[in-house]
Order: sequence, then C-alpha cells, then structure tokens
Amino acid sequence: MTGKNILICPLEWGLGHAARMIPVANRLKQRGHNIFIGAGGEHLALLKAELPDAHFISFPGFSPGYSRYLPSYLVMLFKIPVLAWHIVSEHRKLKDIIRDHSIDVVISDNRFGLWSRKVKCIYFTHMVRIPFPRPFRFLEFTGIAAHRFFIRRYDACFIPDLPGENNVSGRLSHGLRLPSHTMYAGILSRFSGVTPAQHCKVAQKHNTIILSGPEPQKSLLKEKLENRFMAKKPVTVILGGTPSLGVAMDQSEGLIRFTHLAAPDMARMLAESESVISRSGYTTIMELISLNVSALLIPTPGQTEQEYLAQYLGSKGWFLSSSQKKCSEAGLASAKAVFDGKAMMEESSRLLDEALDFLEK
Repeated sequence: MTGKNILICPLEWGLGHAARMIPVANRLKQRGHNIFIGAGGEHLALLKAELPDAHFISFPGFSPGYSRYLPSYLVMLFKIPVLAWHIVSEHRKLKDIIRDHSIDVVISDNRFGLWSRKVKCIYFTHMVRIPFPRPFRFLEFTGIAAHRFFIRRYDACFIPDLPGENNVSGRLSHGLRLPSHTMYAGILSRFSGVTPAQHCKVAQKHNTIILSGPEPQKSLLKEKLENRFMAKKPVTVILGGTPSLGVAMDQSEGLIRFTHLAAPDMARMLAESESVISRSGYTTIMELISLNVSALLIPTPGQTEQEYLAQYLGSKGWFLSSSQKKCSEAGLASAKAVFDGKAMMEESSRLLDEALDFLEK
C-alpha cells in the first residue's frame, strides 16, 4: 500500500487534544503513512518534540481563553460568534492546505470546520453530548443537535473510549444514540508503546502534580497546591505543561518544578509517585489509566466536562475528586489503581487498529 499524506489537526483548548493525537500519529507512521500536523503555539511545540519526523504547518485553531471570575460555559457563550468565524475561516484555509500538500486524509480532533468533499475526513471527539450546567441540562438536546450537524460532515467519527460499562467518558458519549458512522477507537495515550525512562529524574519518594488547562485557573491551582505541599515530605514534583520552554528544572522548599518532561521521563515519574494530583481533563485521565495510576482529580472551575468526569470516575472508585476551592484539605489518592489499565489498553490497541483500517480504505 502506498503511504497516504495524513493531516492531523488538534483543537487548541488545551494540550490534551494534541497529546492524544500522538499515539494516532505514531500508529499511522508505523503503517507507512506521511504525517502532517496543523496547529499553533504550544501544540506545535509539544508535537515537534514528540513527533520530530512529521511535517508541520502553522494552522492555529480557536482558543477561547478563560476568566478568573466567570465560569467557562459563560465565557464560551459570549464567544460563540468568534467560534463561528473560526469554523468558516479554517474550513476555507483547509482547501489550500489540501491542495498545497497533496493531503489524502484529514483528522480533526474536535475542530468543527475541517471537513472536505475532496478527501476522507475523520472527526475525533469524546464528547458527543456536550454537558450543560445542571440547571440548564434540559437544554442539552440543542448541543447534541448542533454537534451532530458538524459530525455528519465527516466520513467517520472516532470516539477515544471503550464501549460498554468499562468506559471513561460516561454520559458524554454513552447512553445516547450515536451517529451511524461512529466507532470507538479505544483509550489514547502518548505513553502507549513508550518504554519508561530507565531512571526517574527524581531519585527519591515523591508526589506528582500535573498542571494543565487554561490560565488564569492553572496558576491559581499551582499557588494553592504549592502552599499545601511546601516544605512537606515526601518532595512534590510539579509538571508545568509548557513544552515551548523545553525541559527546565528548579527546586525550593521541598518542591521540584519541571517546565516539561518527554513521554518516557513523565511515564517513569508518574509510575513511581506516591500520589498524583491533576486536572480532570479527558486526555490526562486516559494517560493515567494507561499507566495504571490513580489520582486526585481537581476540575477546572466552571468547566462542566471536567466537573462531570471527576464526579463520574470518582463514583466508579477509580479516582478521588475535589473542587479547587477545597483541594487544600482533600485527601490524596494512592498511585495504585483499582482499574485494570493493562487490559483496557490491550482492548484499546485492537479498537484503534480497527478504526485505522477504516481510515485506510
């Protein structure tokens, strides 16, 4: 089979959308395809570090920004006109990229406008149902209908999750009628197929905090957790999630901070942690499951998706959860998990292969 030119474009609402495309790109590369990445900013920095052999195109997507005071869903409501403009704009730009780079397949991770009638287009999402705040849940059908409108423009919709009871996304992509061209593609983790570093960068007992998500909430959480763990034992490692700054480290008062770690080093760091604290972003959760590591999940305030995932996975007993307001007193989850991450990843590998078989047809 002749290798196809495959363009992968992640949503720019957080590095998780870029990170979960890394195992997809690696699997496609193993199948003999040429990988093109269309993104901007921090996303390109992360993907260039993890996929050095790919071709990179500056193709920034919509990034809503967040408020220190307003919940995320209100910020998004106010920016719907800007989002609509981005959808139309990136749809037009895609035509030029397809022509200039002879693209055969487009993979869009939650970017609504990246479909074309000229090539096969695949849409990734873990959130067919966009969760509304509880008082407005009766209006969720409008979000489902709007999302289906865009999903139908694509040749297939891949859901990064497992079918059945052993799923991660809960009501976000289960318990509703899915579009007919939908396939579960398994849990996606950049640690899949990665051999953890031989030695941990911190050669002592440690807790690990994964910082991710939008500002200013990212810095607010960092401040609260630093105050909690400063000068405490064991030491606490803070992973900053800023790949554009490279791998830099500083240490003070029992806190060790890394701006970024490559996948092998991060896998070793998490696997050897006494406990882990992170946001309840979907990609972070998938990555923790792939390492068979549990965590204390702290959702970004007002981000309904993260709030739901923390509650849902907490009710399953897989993770602990806490609000950001109360996280200074919350208990810590042992890194030892009650779920069988290895078995889940074996099933995920099979599902991803089935999804990519469809992509190649």
